[in-house]
Amino acid sequence: MLQLFAHAQEAAPVKKEKGSFYFSWGYNRDWFSKSTLHFKNTSGNYNPVTGRYDSYDFTIYDATAKDRPGFKNLLRSDLTIPQYNYRIGYFFKKRKSIGIEINFDHVKYIMNDNQTLRVKGYIMDQQIDQDTLINPNNFLHFEHSDGANFLMLNIIKKQKFLGTKNGNQLLAGVIKIGAGAVIPRTDVTLFGQRLNNKFHVAGYCAGVEAGLRYEAFKHIYLEYTAKGSFANYTNVLVIGNGKAHHYFWCFENILVLGLQFPL
Repeated sequence: MLQLFAHAQEAAPVKKEKGSFYFSWGYNRDWFSKSTLHFKNTSGNYNPVTGRYDSYDFTIYDATAKDRPGFKNLLRSDLTIPQYNYRIGYFFKKRKSIGIEINFDHVKYIMNDNQTLRVKGYIMDQQIDQDTLINPNNFLHFEHSDGANFLMLNIIKKQKFLGTKNGNQLLAGVIKIGAGAVIPRTDVTLFGQRLNNKFHVAGYCAGVEAGLRYEAFKHIYLEYTAKGSFANYTNVLVIGNGKAHHYFWCFENILVLGLQFPL
């Protein structure tokens, strides 16, 4: 009898730790470093009006930019108009709290109009090397307004700070590190011609994100993070056959609301 009882104890199944799946949606505010923009089109067509080839190869130095939050009348507008964020991820084990995450930031980069900046290169066979007013009417307006769009694959670590015994309330710190692609849709007006181009992979990005995560009743969470990213746009589509290249540092404040499901 004792032998049978001991055997039953040994055969009892071991409870396995489970991971959890989560997703979230939220919004951001952004700040950008100065950026140097290089515009190039060496296959321009001959323009009989000007008697020149519409080619160019010039650089604009130290341009400033801002974001465009779009939070006015938020409840009465499309939720995708403002600057938004979403995350989809999986924590492998609850105790270790290590996870992997797909992280998308719809960031809007709007180059400030009417800056006076150094421009160097040539435009339509004319050399230029001088401080120039960046006027949107007859020179340049440039924005990634349908998104500068950072798509990253992140490794995430969650560290518990405070929590109730039943696990219904939890405050934790999170840190994420990742890299991926930039997928902008660029709205550019150059020499009076406007082009709101298609979404496309235009370069790469990398970032580090850290903040706090509050979990309620094991399924709902609110997460606030600060994020620093480097974005390098190597292949921005502009007028005609032209391309632009620029890079910048971006700082984001991000607040998201999410759901998580133990598996």
